[in-house]
Amino acid sequence: MRGLNAMRCALIVAMCLALGGVAGCSQEYYDERGKADGPVLDGRGEDGPAEVFDFPDGFGNLATKCVGPGKRAYATTKGSVSIGEDEVIIPANAVIVDDPTCTGR
Repeated sequence: MRGLNAMRCALIVAMCLALGGVAGCSQEYYDERGKADGPVLDGRGEDGPAEVFDFPDGFGNLATKCVGPGKRAYATTKGSVSIGEDEVIIPANAVIVDDPTCTGR
């Protein structure tokens, strides 16, 4: 009987931890912190694939795609660099440039 109670307690603790983990990853969590995707017209944006270039560890990867007639976007993921014993985070960047090869909306 004692072993059964210990198993029930362990199961309850595991379920609480799992629920707490899921609650921390909710859409509201990201919306409240300004980390969610921004709203788009009619709830749908242009979701075509981007061309992605992988860089070595510690460097931000690069993605690029056309984002409108005559416009191309380049975006990086955040990276990091070690300076001595400190790790410095390099923020993500985005840039939009003119590109006459980009057609469409």
